Amino acid sequence: MIRSGREGHDSRFAREVTIFKERGGILRTSQALRAGVHPATFYAMRDEGLLEVVSRGVYRLAGEPPLGNPDLVTVAARVPSGVICLISALAYHGLTTQIPHEVHVALIRGAEEPRLDYPPIRTYRFTGEAFTEGVERHELDGMSVRIYSAEKTIADCFKFRNRIGLDTALEAVRFYRETRTVRVDDILRYAVACRVTKIIRPYLEALL
Repeated sequence: MIRSGREGHDSRFAREVTIFKERGGILRTSQALRAGVHPATFYAMRDEGLLEVVSRGVYRLAGEPPLGNPDLVTVAARVPSGVICLISALAYHGLTTQIPHEVHVALIRGAEEPRLDYPPIRTYRFTGEAFTEGVERHELDGMSVRIYSAEKTIADCFKFRNRIGLDTALEAVRFYRETRTVRVDDILRYAVACRVTKIIRPYLEALL
């Protein structure tokens, strides 16, 4: 029996479709090639509509349900060494009324600045434990996305209060108190890593 349309495409590229699905349905070009997709096959899938562009160099299987967190997923794919931080992390954890118009990303100091056509990003440079501590991995749309924990994000907000506003940090502490189990020891531990213990402690004592 002759297959036609999408069914025929899926049959021709069954192995490659499986590779994508096993990895959440979204891959950078380099990831797909390393996983065993031949370059000619990859571009044939793109040209025949089996793959759609998420961002430059990032593709996902066409026909899949819409991404729930397209900006975070795209940044995770394009900047795998980065960590979602500050306003974007607050929004993910439900600790801000702000709607981020850029994805805030932490990078280790000295890392090359990412070049994304979309979404817009704002980068922050972290060092040592301030970068490595408090990283959580969340599965979003099949992609593992690195995001700082709520407690680490609060400490980061005080560290970068001059850039995001002290009012943002205080709002986050209030929402944190109202919506979850308060872990003061964790916040203070991250405050040590961020070197803001003396700054953050009076606010914690007043608000928590």
